[in-house]
Amino acid sequence: MNKEEVRIVYMGTPDFAVESLRALVEGGYQVVGVVTMPDKPMGRHGSVLQASPVKQYAQRQGLPVLQPEKLKEEAFLAQLRALQADLQVVVAFRMLPEAVWNMPPLGTFNLHASLLPRYRGAAPINWAIMHGEKETGVTTFFLTHEIDTGHIIRQRRLPIADTDDAGAVHDRLMTLGAALVVETVDLLLTHNGRVDVIPQETCYSVGDALRPAPKIFKETCRIDWQQPARAIYDFIRGLSPHPAAWTEWRTADGAAPQPMKIFRSEIRPETHTLPPGTIRSDSATYLDVAVKDGFVRLLSVQLAGKKRLDIRDFLNGVKQSVKGEWRSMN
Repeated sequence: MNKEEVRIVYMGTPDFAVESLRALVEGGYQVVGVVTMPDKPMGRHGSVLQASPVKQYAQRQGLPVLQPEKLKEEAFLAQLRALQADLQVVVAFRMLPEAVWNMPPLGTFNLHASLLPRYRGAAPINWAIMHGEKETGVTTFFLTHEIDTGHIIRQRRLPIADTDDAGAVHDRLMTLGAALVVETVDLLLTHNGRVDVIPQETCYSVGDALRPAPKIFKETCRIDWQQPARAIYDFIRGLSPHPAAWTEWRTADGAAPQPMKIFRSEIRPETHTLPPGTIRSDSATYLDVAVKDGFVRLLSVQLAGKKRLDIRDFLNGVKQSVKGEWRSMN
């Protein structure tokens, strides 16, 4: 099958999904329509509507855009059928009903930012780093009824460096994923949709830790200073730069604690007798938080309503509330 003749409908919403769409468009594939989330209300009163990154790119390319509120609505399904897609490609979108994913003759495949079946769910990049993984990757798989469980088409692996945060891994997976989307489309076109696939249940043994990757909420991001230094270090980089790990900053004057986001840290192994959560600082160059097996040194932080600062600038701004004090972060 010729790539210029096969009609592709693309579905996605965030920045991560733009790179794969760009690879298809610039690669000469016939993208006949794009499906994305409705515009999101922004601003103080929600009076300004913000288009998704995928919509913005699609509009610049002159591609038709569909933004259904509900994917089972007959009006949307009729619009989708009218595009006469041979294949649907999904990257970072929503769970699709069977009426959608079963529509095109070549099927519907999804790109997922993990080595399935590990880290099924909404936040695979964050959770992989938070768990201290040394490797992740991207997977293309055919959609089915249960989320992230369809047969695997292809995978590509990516090492995670000890200093990588979620932002760095996101960007590398975005590029790797776009290449895998094109590779998967070419494979399906070459074989008319009939390709060898791998059932996910054959990829693990009973007792394997598959580790889900559920949606992350604010309370998920709160640091537990009772954890070992390594676990906290991975937790911080796994949530950086967004949504960011946080704790409470308590000043010496007894004022109400303020939420503090932490973006970068390092481990300082050291034997001590301080309670976990106790801080120590020279008020100028470093701020350490005690944990049971040493200290976590904070390198980049942000108080609520303030800008992100490296720790020297932060300490310079709060010098009077730190100097000579030892206090708990909990």
